[in-house]
Amino acid sequence: MENENRENVVGTSAAAMDESSGMEMDTQTMATQTTAVLEPLNRVEELRGLLTLARQLINQGKPSLALQAVIMAMRTDGGEDAVFQNLHRARELYRNKVQANSAADELASLFAECAIAEAQPLKPKPSPSDSGGPSATSDLQGSSILAKTGREQIMLDACADGSSFICLQCGGLVSKHRRDEHFAYWCCKI
Repeated sequence: MENENRENVVGTSAAAMDESSGMEMDTQTMATQTTAVLEPLNRVEELRGLLTLARQLINQGKPSLALQAVIMAMRTDGGEDAVFQNLHRARELYRNKVQANSAADELASLFAECAIAEAQPLKPKPSPSDSGGPSATSDLQGSSILAKTGREQIMLDACADGSSFICLQCGGLVSKHRRDEHFAYWCCKI
């Protein structure tokens, strides 16, 4: 009887160990699956945090630190190869943009030169108030005082950036914020 009890106890213990081993294996499997699910979520949160930090650093005027945060995010997501590929792509985009901007600047300068040329009257009409000398905005040939003093590039730049325009009546360079006042009070040809 004692042997039977021992066998029952041993059998019960073995069965309990088998069940606990099975539970441990199930727990490990669940932990592994949970970790596999949580790991990408943690990685996504980490990437979001790094990119949020980069935006904050840019707003604080620290672009170098922001770039480091972005590089850390790229490295976390794709390793050194991802960093190299993305930086190479950024360099190419920057070069293409610079080339496009220089072409746009050249085109804007051409338009400004055309506006200046059109603003210059073919034959200046002497007005009764003229004393024969140059006016504040134009000389006898109709060019602006800036062009007359060799500073025509200032006119081109002001027209190109959109802050000013060339008055087609007098040839003067006028801030776009003062357009109405210019035509109402200051244009010498109206």
